[in-house]
Amino acid sequence: MSGVASTLAKKRALAAGFGTNANAVKYLNQDFESLRSQCLSRGQLFSDPTFPAAPESLGFKELGPSSYKTRGIQWKRPGELCSSPEFIIGGATRTDICQGALGDCWLLAAIASLTLNDDVMARVVPGGQGFGDNYAGIFHFQFWQFGEWVDVVIDDRLPFKDGELMFVHSAEGSEFWSALLEKAYAKVNGCYEALSGGSTSEGFEDFTGGIAESYDLRKAPSNMFQIIRKALEAGALLGCSIDITSAADSEAVTRQKLVKGHAYSLTGALEVNYRGRREKLVRMRNPWGQVEWTGAWSDNSSEWNCVDASDRQNVKAEDGEFWMSFSDFLRHYSRIEICTLTPDAIISESVKYWSVCKYDGTWRRGSTAGGCRNNPHTFWMNPQYVIKLNEEDDDPDDNEVGCSFVVGLIQKNRRRLRKVGEDMHTIGFAIYEVPSQFHGQREVHLDKNYFLTHAQTARSETFINLREVCSRFKLPPGEYLIVPSTFEPHKDGDFCIRVFSEKQTETIPCDDPVSAELDDEKVSDDEVDANFRGLFTKLAGKDMEISSAELKTILNKIVAKRTDIKTDGFSLETCRVMVNLMDDSGNGKLGLGEFATLWKKVQHYLGIYKKNDLDNSGTMSSTEMRMALKEAGFTLNNSIYQILVARYAESDMTIDFDNFVACLMRLEMMFRVFKKVDAHDTGFIELDFHQWLTFAMI
Repeated sequence: MSGVASTLAKKRALAAGFGTNANAVKYLNQDFESLRSQCLSRGQLFSDPTFPAAPESLGFKELGPSSYKTRGIQWKRPGELCSSPEFIIGGATRTDICQGALGDCWLLAAIASLTLNDDVMARVVPGGQGFGDNYAGIFHFQFWQFGEWVDVVIDDRLPFKDGELMFVHSAEGSEFWSALLEKAYAKVNGCYEALSGGSTSEGFEDFTGGIAESYDLRKAPSNMFQIIRKALEAGALLGCSIDITSAADSEAVTRQKLVKGHAYSLTGALEVNYRGRREKLVRMRNPWGQVEWTGAWSDNSSEWNCVDASDRQNVKAEDGEFWMSFSDFLRHYSRIEICTLTPDAIISESVKYWSVCKYDGTWRRGSTAGGCRNNPHTFWMNPQYVIKLNEEDDDPDDNEVGCSFVVGLIQKNRRRLRKVGEDMHTIGFAIYEVPSQFHGQREVHLDKNYFLTHAQTARSETFINLREVCSRFKLPPGEYLIVPSTFEPHKDGDFCIRVFSEKQTETIPCDDPVSAELDDEKVSDDEVDANFRGLFTKLAGKDMEISSAELKTILNKIVAKRTDIKTDGFSLETCRVMVNLMDDSGNGKLGLGEFATLWKKVQHYLGIYKKNDLDNSGTMSSTEMRMALKEAGFTLNNSIYQILVARYAESDMTIDFDNFVACLMRLEMMFRVFKKVDAHDTGFIELDFHQWLTFAMI
């Protein structure tokens, strides 16, 4: 299926309700129930051909086929590792998650937080699977992926080396849900090694569909403890870490047994009476399942002896979980990430949830990848979104008046591209106040002049090479323009942008309408002057008509003499389009009047081309092309412009004169065909198969 056709098919599927957690998209079209039934009827255990028990599923560099780390690896099913394997024993708990040889503590911290919320856990780990009567070596999990939920099927062959599972495992040894969950997540990201290194917020979001905020604890707001408590009460997931200052610091253990550069879960917060005052405490969880804080309020520390028995916690086990004072937490930890859940993930009516808007977008080199504000000539080409803030917050504890909202910009599928040497782009966004003259307007893509004369109102905290940039804002009611971008221009990428707001808001793409002002002026045979008539007679030959092949010869002789425009010459295909557009008789050739009309049109396009070739290079850049198309009467949106640049631009993002003319001729033909069929100007047409083929072959 072509790229355009598959995009349209996906939009229809989403409109029909696919992609929600209740109706997840089947990843790689694998249906868990039907595959399990097939295996059970055949008496076979499932082997997944899309994520095989083979080196390519492990990795590409440190876990690549030639790495010493992968030598001697065997893939074993749980039944080969213990006599009575279990999927989940006594419910999913944080002690089920112990890190293996993979640097994905960020992911395991997110999984550990997941176990604290049964409702969220049930969305990610569907019920009805295990090692009982229906066991067929197949399992499935559901993840949120850039705006939709996907159902990922795996077999239960796990990498095993030196007598143990290579990656995540349970402390129990016979419980396998966490290892299988990690495998499914590795599959959706391309391989296990793609999971190495990351931010806990990434895992939070993929398990919940929520949005994750990050706080620098060295600049923590004064009400940070209240923010943490409120977040835990609302079912949010929380993770934190200690920054490293050098590579040698990575996973170095401090004197008080905290691990640097390592992702922890924050799983609890409470205040206790301690020696006549209130002491704020937080509970932390190390995904390793061991190595715990040894300072104040740690397991078996003397502080607990001074606390009322009703406030005492179970602090005896060496399970990777421990308490510490909030002041020590702020002193030792560098960053905390809080994932706020979407309304559909919250069942409790007591939780006050925020409203959510989400849109998908693309950056394409030469058309919609304009880079940041440092690139004033291309920045305006980035996708644009309008957010309308109507109501101020209801927050008696906050004297600052305004509308609170969180903007999250996610770049899609970058982990999966690590296998081919790609990685995260550096991304961010800017926010502008929309001038009053543009209020209420949605079909307008603001141009270069707007951004050269208006300052930004707010922006993302930084441009950074993480999967997501997320920032919280509080602005007065009004309309604002959000412009997401990569830091450098001309970087291809797909993204989704989400706006979470305390009050109901309206967020929609801001883009030009698709329209054309077509010139219907035709030159009749009688209007042609004697000089042009003589030229036509000489060119047309005995039949007094010009074919596509003859038109190609004529145009290429003319442009070959010009030094002010660059061209590789008009192709026969382009000339056929030109003839088809001008040929009223339907015989595939141009008569005198038809040729004169075409000639006038080409001359007009030449004037536009030269005017927009601002550097007099003889070619037009893809940026200049957008302005030229507008001058020629065509208003196009981002998605169509991306297609045109992909079809007609050279590899250096320039457009030669012949390609410019070919583009305009094709556009005009498509508009004319549509308008002819849409006789009542409804904006819709209906074609039978014969009509579709007829138009497609023009």
